[in-house]
Amino acid sequence: MQADGDGATLVVHSATKYLTGNGTVTGGIVLDSGKFDWSASDKFPSLSQPEPAYHGLVFHPTLGSMAFTFHSIAIGLRDLGMTMNPQAAHYTLMGIETLGLRMERHVKNAQKVAEWLEADPRVEAVTYAGLKSSPYHKRAKKIVPKGAGALFTVALKSGYDGCVRMIDRAKLFSHVANLGDTRSLIIHPASTTHRQLTEEQQVRAGAAPNLVRISIGIEDVEDIIADLDQAMG
Repeated sequence: MQADGDGATLVVHSATKYLTGNGTVTGGIVLDSGKFDWSASDKFPSLSQPEPAYHGLVFHPTLGSMAFTFHSIAIGLRDLGMTMNPQAAHYTLMGIETLGLRMERHVKNAQKVAEWLEADPRVEAVTYAGLKSSPYHKRAKKIVPKGAGALFTVALKSGYDGCVRMIDRAKLFSHVANLGDTRSLIIHPASTTHRQLTEEQQVRAGAAPNLVRISIGIEDVEDIIADLDQAMG
């Protein structure tokens, strides 16, 4: 959800990615700026109208900038039960302690790997905003000045079969659907997560048959490049 020039009103983030660094936690985070007027229209009656389950409490007029936060706890947790277990919370808090250091390495490695892949004749395209060739490069410089993250896709000239071979040959990379781990991860969406779609639907979803999704980890970048090199054959 977007506010005016102050940025996002609500930010939803997956705690499963990057925060812990090891992919062992399932969790999410909602950040609320407290600046949105929930009573400006009738689009959000659960916040602007009386809540029967809480004796007619009207969350927004009563709680102001904290309305969404309290509503999420009082109504969201009650109805959906998405409470993080203590062990997962512990892992997440410990992971956050090293997040800054890890992200520096993630981004540095991703930039080098993306540049190497873009220059490789076996590669058709690389969708990394850190590359000058990316249509989102200038925007990334403005929005994420410390780097464009460590997740991108690679289109291979060898097509679907070449992607499958690449996955089978990869040794350093782990073949999983997660992303944001300290280890490098790889997956071919067209033969796994998006297999049930037609080829046309896969292309529209950004998961074309010749695309491999890569999440760059914090290993030695030369080892990462060497593994991709031998995996592409």
